[in-house]
Amino acid sequence: MSSPKLFLEGISDAVGFVGGALAGYWAGKLLGLNIFSAGYDYASIGGILLVGLGGGVGLHLARFWRAKQKAKDNDNDTPS
Repeated sequence: MSSPKLFLEGISDAVGFVGGALAGYWAGKLLGLNIFSAGYDYASIGGILLVGLGGGVGLHLARFWRAKQKAKDNDNDTPS
C-alpha cells in the first residue's frame, strides 16, 4: 500500500469518526443529554454514549465508503 493511500485512509477515518461524534453530540443536545454536566448523572452518561456510538458509526461509514470506492476502482481497471 502506497503512502498516498495510507494518508487517504487516515484522513477518511478521522473525518468519519469526528463527524459521527459531532452528530452524536448534537443528537444528545437535542434530546437534552449534556456530556459536560457536573458529575455522572444519566444525562451525562447518555450523552457520552451517543458521542461514542456516533464516532463508531461514522468510522464504519468512512470505511464502507472507502471499500465501495476501491471496488469501483477495481471494476474500472478490469478489461472488458
